[in-house]
Amino acid sequence: MNLNQRIKSFSELGDFLSQFCSENETNSNHRLNSVFYDDFKALTSRVSNENLWFTPFHVHASINGICTFLSKEKLEKWLSKYPVSNENTELKVAVIMAGNIPMVGFHDMLSVLISGHHFIGKLSSKDNQLLDFISKILIEINPEFKALISFQSDRLSGENKFDAIIATGSNNSARYFEAYFGKYQHIIRKNRTSVAVLSGNESKEDLIALGKDIFLYFGLGCRNVSKLYVPTSYDFTKLLDCWKDYAYVGNHSKYANNYDYQRSLLLMNKIEHFDNGFLLLSENQSIASPIGLVNYEFYSEIKSLNESLKSNSDLIQCIVSNKLDASIPFGKAQEPELWDYADNVDTIAFLSNLKSK
Repeated sequence: MNLNQRIKSFSELGDFLSQFCSENETNSNHRLNSVFYDDFKALTSRVSNENLWFTPFHVHASINGICTFLSKEKLEKWLSKYPVSNENTELKVAVIMAGNIPMVGFHDMLSVLISGHHFIGKLSSKDNQLLDFISKILIEINPEFKALISFQSDRLSGENKFDAIIATGSNNSARYFEAYFGKYQHIIRKNRTSVAVLSGNESKEDLIALGKDIFLYFGLGCRNVSKLYVPTSYDFTKLLDCWKDYAYVGNHSKYANNYDYQRSLLLMNKIEHFDNGFLLLSENQSIASPIGLVNYEFYSEIKSLNESLKSNSDLIQCIVSNKLDASIPFGKAQEPELWDYADNVDTIAFLSNLKSK
């Protein structure tokens, strides 16, 4: 399978998945529908029953995010600057995936396969069906993928036969990954989260869009905003009023339990905070925050704030703002392009330069 065939295959996958970009699925009479449409539709509902964090709304939102970059034009643009092998290689790349949001490991799976390598996937127990099903769709599109895709049910160890590994997990699991897989060519990712920098001059539309960056996936993603940097004397009332449309998160039992727990802690410890009934805001220097709570910190000078953000760059996935250069617009944190790499590590550059053992 050459590179053009790989690109064409993933583009067709995007065409099929585009029927599931919202909860109101649309049947476009795609050629694969007779085999996969009903089963995939049922699966998007079933995973929501097995993992309560994966609501149908969020499963479809994740599919929509994937579909935005699975076009022939974007795939070609993405790969044009890399020495990607035109033919399949003999290299095997293991990928240990996280399970915090639906199909969070898709970009790694795409990157390995589009590079012509063999993909060995270790799915999270929290998200172990969607990508497996998508692999079956890929194989139907191009049967050559059958020899290139496998999933490992047992724990991967340093004794497994692969040439490189990409592993995503917590700071604790990253230490385990380093110990077991350090001898391989590797990308090992740790905990990250995202922040927003406000000037106080944002429009109502900006602030509503910021709510999407905070509440989508209940704040579980590394691209979710978990901390706000605001100017001194910032009016939080205006901000909280703009997020009324996201009150639906408070109806979700697991989110509500986390919100109630964090609220109790703040009240018991007499910590000042803001509360709109489904989200808490508390002044805290920590960048990461628990579910149901967003930290904030005041700043007086943008230059010193920039320096602080740079010094903590290894903790931050992305910065949402209309004030800083190279930041992401409000509402776009969960819409990365193909070239917006996790932890700012260029996955395709890594995969294009792999060497056999």
